[in-house]
Amino acid sequence: MPSPLILLVDDDDSLAALLTARLCREGYDVRTSADAAHAEEALAGGSFDVILLDVVLPDRSGFDFCAELRDRNIETPVLMLADRDSLSDRVAGLRIGADDYLAKPFDMPELLARIEALRRRAGRNGIRETARFHFGDVCVSFASQTVLRAGKQVELSRREFQMLCHLIHNRGRVVLRDELLQSVWGYRAIPYTRTVDVHMWQLRRKLEHDPRQPRFLRTIRGAGYLFMADTVG
Repeated sequence: MPSPLILLVDDDDSLAALLTARLCREGYDVRTSADAAHAEEALAGGSFDVILLDVVLPDRSGFDFCAELRDRNIETPVLMLADRDSLSDRVAGLRIGADDYLAKPFDMPELLARIEALRRRAGRNGIRETARFHFGDVCVSFASQTVLRAGKQVELSRREFQMLCHLIHNRGRVVLRDELLQSVWGYRAIPYTRTVDVHMWQLRRKLEHDPRQPRFLRTIRGAGYLFMADTVG
């Protein structure tokens, strides 16, 4: 079985060397990038189990880079590494799609524990960015960002695909409308809008056999939506 693969994105050479040496001793395979541009090249060349992402990079902020990854439906767990531990930074990182946040300086045992927690969570979801997810007669490919139904491609808008991915990754849990507006549309202040409901209706129309009585994309009245399916391929 291959070693778990970590992408470390940090322009601090001494810290990168220290983390790489320790992670390799713990059984990880580590690829390092000093900026977002080289990290993009690394991601294009393979699939990673976890991304360790510094908040401050030479070519753009780690927050912006993480948001770009989520916009491209790359769902690899991201642990943000920051030089300060402020509530506003933690909230900002989690809202744009990061999975965890750790302030420097940190203890290696805590970093290792957080990496393991992210890997366990991803394992429970059963999804990696190169994986496919099946429900009913629908097949979702996260790598190619395509959806097939009964073997025929279904045309989804970018927002529809992002919304479907978010629901799949959080299946079995009620997802609030406000959460979708933050995660998919990027709203910080939540406006009054019916856009989530409209996109949900479109998804049901395209993916459910009976959109008025959905099997997978369910409404929880007064709360949000619940995706119910547990088959991964």
